[in-house]
Amino acid sequence: MEDKTLEIKEEHGTKSSTNGKKESKKIKTKKENKTEIKELTPSQIVVELDKYIIGQDNAKKSVAIALRNRWRRKQIEGNIREEIMPNNIILIGPTGVGKTEIARRLARLSNAPFIKVEASKFTEVGYVGRDVESIIRELTDLGVTMVKSEKSNEVQKKAEYLAEERILDIIIPPVKKKPDDAANQATLGFSTAQAETDKEENFKTREKFRDMLREGQLNERVIEVDVTADSTPIMQVMGPIGLDDFGVNLQDLFSSVMPKKMKKRKMSVKEARVVLTQEEANKLIDIDSVIKEAINKVQEFGIVFIDEIDKIAGQNSKAQGPDVSREGVQRDLLPIVEGSNVTTKYGMVRTEHILFIASGAFHTSKPSDLIPELQGRFPIRVELNSLTEEDFVKILTQPQNALLKQYMALLKAEDVDLEFKEDGIIEVAKIAAEVNEQVENIGARRLHTILSTLLEEILFNTPDNIKEKKLVINQKIVQDKLKDIVKNRDLSRYIL
Repeated sequence: MEDKTLEIKEEHGTKSSTNGKKESKKIKTKKENKTEIKELTPSQIVVELDKYIIGQDNAKKSVAIALRNRWRRKQIEGNIREEIMPNNIILIGPTGVGKTEIARRLARLSNAPFIKVEASKFTEVGYVGRDVESIIRELTDLGVTMVKSEKSNEVQKKAEYLAEERILDIIIPPVKKKPDDAANQATLGFSTAQAETDKEENFKTREKFRDMLREGQLNERVIEVDVTADSTPIMQVMGPIGLDDFGVNLQDLFSSVMPKKMKKRKMSVKEARVVLTQEEANKLIDIDSVIKEAINKVQEFGIVFIDEIDKIAGQNSKAQGPDVSREGVQRDLLPIVEGSNVTTKYGMVRTEHILFIASGAFHTSKPSDLIPELQGRFPIRVELNSLTEEDFVKILTQPQNALLKQYMALLKAEDVDLEFKEDGIIEVAKIAAEVNEQVENIGARRLHTILSTLLEEILFNTPDNIKEKKLVINQKIVQDKLKDIVKNRDLSRYIL
């Protein structure tokens, strides 16, 4: 504890040891929270997913086990650790049942480099478009950004202090001893008392302004700051094999050769603190250690979520036109999923321990339409169930980001309280289930269209024409608003 106190005291110069102890406690708590997130057990992961996703217990369990296995593998010592490969997962289910939502929530829980990509955006090598290796390059970029952010947090206090010093140097320039004065004092024996007095006065004024700066009294004052200018023009290379993602980044290459230019910018003190703190933090970070740690993190804990994988599963291998490169994309995915070395601008990245989770609705194709080799790379298959009326009721009310809560918050901004009665919620869920059955099953996304149609007049007329401070939505209002649309199947096809 004493070391941390001293460290913070040195960084800020004027902080008391009590403040130092408080700061060290905060730092410790932050690190503990970070560890807790990393070490969630499978049941705890499912509990976290339950806060946002209704049902789909099998999918949640499979994902939770896969995530926990990353941590388990890390605890193993010896050669066996390298032999343990992740069991890649493929989620199969209709649209709107929670496949993509599982991926979004998993990204926040994993505390690891995580990227979600659409399979339909990639093309076979040799065709214009993105090649699949760009997935790993983007994942590595995310890993570097993540580690850099962590390192920035570690040096944040020191960076803030250095930024504070730079601002004070601009407002109260330090006293500089002139060479001529020094020569005169040495030759003629002038007293240095005046110089010492000037220094002391400068120091007192500086500390007074430091207190004002920390209290925010100088926030609106405009100062001129020297900041690093981005002198390198943005260079974009286009080519037939995805050169825009090529590992050798020309912009970085030129920026390392050319000297950094400084430019003067006028900004408020509040804005300058943010800009200069970021600049000082970047100077304090060792970028080589950041890259090394990031590559290791990507290789050991990286997660890739490939959405819409059914769009590259062609039923006919002799497909022409836009389908010609579908099977080629699958073949290109094989070595990456199995394990290969991918060149990035930060160095070589091995992919054998990266976890791949794929998902697809498979409306017009089947998982067996994927090439057999790729099917074998995804040994765990999980089918997600279609949503029922009861599920819709839960989706509307239980999750932390439930749709009804969102609409209530929107109208609360207009000082209007929106209340949904239980019979009204059940009626909305019933209509959603009916329309999904009759028209097209788009899962929970149907609730968005129904609620936007139901509340359209209220959202439009508030606050100009609706003066009531409390609005109640019950079964009768829902039926009156939506019954004609639901009965007319052709109309509901376009509106709902």
